[in-house]
Amino acid sequence: MGTLFQRMTSFPNLLQAARLASRGKRLRPNVASFALDLESELHQLRHELVSRSYRPGPYRTFLIHDKKPRYISAAPFRDRVVHHALCNIIEPIFDRSFLYDSYACRKGKGTHAAVDRASSYARRFRYVLKCDVEKYFPSIDHAILLDLIAERIWDEGVLWLTRTILEGSNPQPNARYYFPGDDLFVPFERRRGIPIGNQTSQFFANVYLDKLDYCVKQTLRVPGYVRYVDDFLLFDHDKQRLHEHRAAIEEFLVQVRVRLHPRKCFVATVASGFTFLGYRIFPTHRRLDADNVRRFKRRLRRYHQAVEDGRMSDSQRKDCIRSWIAHARHANTARLRTHLLGDLVL
Repeated sequence: MGTLFQRMTSFPNLLQAARLASRGKRLRPNVASFALDLESELHQLRHELVSRSYRPGPYRTFLIHDKKPRYISAAPFRDRVVHHALCNIIEPIFDRSFLYDSYACRKGKGTHAAVDRASSYARRFRYVLKCDVEKYFPSIDHAILLDLIAERIWDEGVLWLTRTILEGSNPQPNARYYFPGDDLFVPFERRRGIPIGNQTSQFFANVYLDKLDYCVKQTLRVPGYVRYVDDFLLFDHDKQRLHEHRAAIEEFLVQVRVRLHPRKCFVATVASGFTFLGYRIFPTHRRLDADNVRRFKRRLRRYHQAVEDGRMSDSQRKDCIRSWIAHARHANTARLRTHLLGDLVL
C-alpha cells in the first residue's frame, strides 16, 4: 500500500484527480491545454511533488454578488489537480469521524439533505438557535488548522503538502480579531484565511469546526443540530437553554480564533420560520428565501436578453432554468414556478 504520501503521489491517484478537477470544465482553455498532453503533465507534477519542489501558482480572484459580495479564488488547473489528489487520500480518513449532522461537501449529504434534516427538527422542537461564523474562510488560522490535521495525519509528506497549499493561499479579506491573551501584534503575526473555491478549502472548513460538532452533541448534549460549513442550527424546547448554548459556543470558538456573527445569530420560534441554505423553513412547509427568488428573476431577464443577443443558445438557457427548478422543487413552489416561468416549454 505504501505511505499516504506515496499513495497520494501515485500516477493512478493523480490521473483520477485530473478527471475530477476537469469535470464540467473540459472545454476551458487551461483544462484543454493540460489534457492535450495529460500523461506528460502528470509525470511532471508527480516529479515536483515527490522531490518537494512543487509550489502553487497564482490565483485568479473575482467578485460575485450572491446575496452579499463574495471573493472567489480560482487556482491554476494543475494546482486543482493537486488539491483533488490530496483530498482523495486524506478526506476518507477524516470523514469516518465526522458527525452525522455535518452536511457540507460529503458523499450522501449536501444542501438539500441538510434542509430536510432541519425541516424534520422544525416539526419536533419549538425553538431554534441560528448561528453563522463571521468571515469564516478569511478567519481560518493556518497554525490551528495544521495542528488539527496533524492529530489524525502523521505522514510528513502529506503535512508538507498541506502546509505548502496553505502558504500558497492568496490574501483574503481582512478578518483581524483580538482574542483573550493576545497582545497588540498577534492578529497581524498569525497567518489566516483560505480561498473560497478550492477543493481543499471545503474539506479544511469541515475539519476546522469538527470539534465544535462534538462539543454541541456530546458536551452540550443538544438533541437537534445541523451544520453546513459555518451555518448551523440548534433546536430545543427550552428557549433559555439555547441562549446558554450560544454563550458556550462563543466560548468554545475562541479556541480556534473565530467568532459568531453578532447580527446573524439569534433564537427564534420555529413556527415563525427561519432561513437556512436558501430556504425559509416552517414546521409544515418550506419556501424559497425571498433573496433567492429576486436573484433568479434577475438572472432570468439576463438569460432572455442573452438569447436575443445571440450570446446564449436556447438550450443553454433551458439548462440554466432547469437547474434552478431542481433547487426550487425542494420547497413548496409550484405556484411560484408557474408564475415565473409561465408557458415556457422545458
